[in-house]
Amino acid sequence: MPLYEHVMIARQDLSNTQAEGLIEHFSTVLADNGGKVVEHEYWGVKTMAYKINKNRKGHYAFLRSDAPATAVQEMERLMRLHDDVMRVLTIKVDAHEEGPSVQMQKRDDRERGDRGGDRPDRGDRGDRPRR
Repeated sequence: MPLYEHVMIARQDLSNTQAEGLIEHFSTVLADNGGKVVEHEYWGVKTMAYKINKNRKGHYAFLRSDAPATAVQEMERLMRLHDDVMRVLTIKVDAHEEGPSVQMQKRDDRERGDRGGDRPDRGDRGDRPRR
C-alpha cells in the first residue's frame, strides 16, 4: 500500500486531550477503510505565520500512514468537513523515516556554528562611504 504523511492543524481553543482525540478519530477512519496509522505525533500548540479563521495559534498533529488512496481521500474529506480542523496537508512518500520527525527532535546549538569567529568587526567599516 502507498505510504503517506499528514499534518493537521486544529483550532487553538481545544484542549490537548480533544486534539489528541481528533488524531484517534481520524486514525479510526483510516482503519475502517483498510489502512492503518503507522505512527502519530502531537506537536502541541504552535504560533502560525498568519491568522486562519481568526486564530493565531493551532494544535499541530503529524501522522504517518500506510493506506490505500481511497482511505486517505475519505479521511481528508472528513477532516475538511470537521469544524475543529483548520488545515490539512497530505504528502505521498516513498518510505517513512525512522525515529521522531524534525519537529520533535531537539535542536543542537552546535549546528549553528560559531557566531563571530569569521565575521568582521562591525566597527571596522572604513572602506564604505557614510550616508
